[in-house]
Amino acid sequence: MMRGTTALPRLMGVVNVTPDSFSDGGQWYGTTDAVEHALRLLDEGADIVDVGGESTRPGASPVDATEELARTIPVIRGIRAARPSAVISIDTSKSRVAHAAVEAGASIVNDVTAGTHDKTMLSMVASLGVPYIAMHMRGQPRTMQERPHYNDVVAEVQAFLAERLSAAREAGIQDVWLDPGIGFGKTLEHNLSLLRSLPTFVAMAPVVLGISRKRFLGALTGIEDAAQRDAATMMTHALLLHHGCAVIRVHNVAMARGLLDIAHHIA
Repeated sequence: MMRGTTALPRLMGVVNVTPDSFSDGGQWYGTTDAVEHALRLLDEGADIVDVGGESTRPGASPVDATEELARTIPVIRGIRAARPSAVISIDTSKSRVAHAAVEAGASIVNDVTAGTHDKTMLSMVASLGVPYIAMHMRGQPRTMQERPHYNDVVAEVQAFLAERLSAAREAGIQDVWLDPGIGFGKTLEHNLSLLRSLPTFVAMAPVVLGISRKRFLGALTGIEDAAQRDAATMMTHALLLHHGCAVIRVHNVAMARGLLDIAHHIA
């Protein structure tokens, strides 16, 4: 806990079981490697590990449910077997995958489409009784960075998330978290506007923030290699800690845990 009124966020570590994610595609593609990576993230201080089997990077092609299940379910089962108390989220926009993942041991559903891709997602999550992360994305991953336009990005993202929050609660989901979707159908200026306006979203519901290694950080720093953007990621999180996000989603958990340990002592 920070020495004020703002609690430190929980850490969500990224486990991409994909061949084409933007910064680590293919590194943890096999079940054994992915499970070992997840366990390492937990050892480094992750509070949650987020398992995903479909890349949502700009330009990514969709993956069908059968392939997504084949990639993620063995990994979730492996994590659960090795660490029975681990908190696992499933990163999916498909209700079929969400259901199977929770049966296998996941306890959070993280949906980058906020239930707009699969119209049965909200009712499914409600029946499962688990927390739900609803994210804003303009368009689809394959095309979302092709000239995204907003008249007022903060107001439009807020309106979308308010509507999805209401829909989720009406469906019966008790615990809803919001993600403004940094980098998902947004320009550099859109992303910066949303980050400056985080209190707007924090006032609505707990916020999950995913900025780790993203392209806007490369645009600001000139670092082209996504895997080299961890320091920029942590500096940005440090500047945003006072806004009170509930969860920060990161690739480098050890570095993020160090940041939070320092913040705990000096904030």
